[in-house]
Amino acid sequence: MLRKAIIPAAGLGTRFLPVTRSVPKELLPILDRPMLQYVVAEAAEAGITEVIVITSPGKEGIAEYFRPRPDLEQRLADDEHLLSRVRSGTDLADVSFVIQEEPLGLGHAVLTARDAVGDEPFAVILPDDIIANTPGALAQMLAATAEQSGNGESVAAVAVERLPWEVVHNYGVVDADPDGERRHRVKGLVEKPPPGTAPSNLSIVGRYILPPQVFECLERTPPGARGEIQLTDGLALLMEDFPLYACEFEGIRYDGGNPIGLLRASLEHALAREDTKAAAAELVRKLAAGLDPVA
Repeated sequence: MLRKAIIPAAGLGTRFLPVTRSVPKELLPILDRPMLQYVVAEAAEAGITEVIVITSPGKEGIAEYFRPRPDLEQRLADDEHLLSRVRSGTDLADVSFVIQEEPLGLGHAVLTARDAVGDEPFAVILPDDIIANTPGALAQMLAATAEQSGNGESVAAVAVERLPWEVVHNYGVVDADPDGERRHRVKGLVEKPPPGTAPSNLSIVGRYILPPQVFECLERTPPGARGEIQLTDGLALLMEDFPLYACEFEGIRYDGGNPIGLLRASLEHALAREDTKAAAAELVRKLAAGLDPVA
């Protein structure tokens, strides 16, 4: 049973400067909740009870967000609606934090959580990738690999999304053979292949299910040109001894790593939520017609 998830959140958020000088990118909102809360909720829905967030110096606000606020809860004691909103983040899972002192790559970030994870399988969820669906992407991956894990096999899996061929050179992709419904057996991983050379249009999305043996692989992974340890390189070593599966998920993925992607996520979430969809639809109608949105 998968109990733990790592969420790397140590990046500088340079595409959101200047706001990320003081506000961690992961706390920027999609409507009224930070995008980090959406991925913690996805983990909790999949049965994760312990979330390990990798942060960096200067991003103490992330830990503060997940701490209980008894003073605020006391002031809102008579308003159940607001009280539930205040508690919505802290009640999802047991959230702990590990500091990555230097930005040495995603593989290094995962490696810093080795002691916190221990000798058990775990998930990695990138907070930039917001995936809207019920069940969530991680729960879908667990279902897609349930047969393998039920047979006692140590399962390693990545989430993938089919993209237009003309853009796949901008992404990491898998070389894989079909192995069931929306599941593929991975033969290789290619990071940003030159145009026209990609082995597939299945791009890697920020969801992983990994056995604890990946830590040893990451320790053996040589740093790249920028001195960073890449998770995909560690997975290539892991594949020497463990099968790796690619799972296509159902749902809409939003790129929360750039301002327009986050804006799109906020707008489409507003159009989907019962309490905001009417006002959001009216706002879009007025803007499209060139009308004053507050008139």
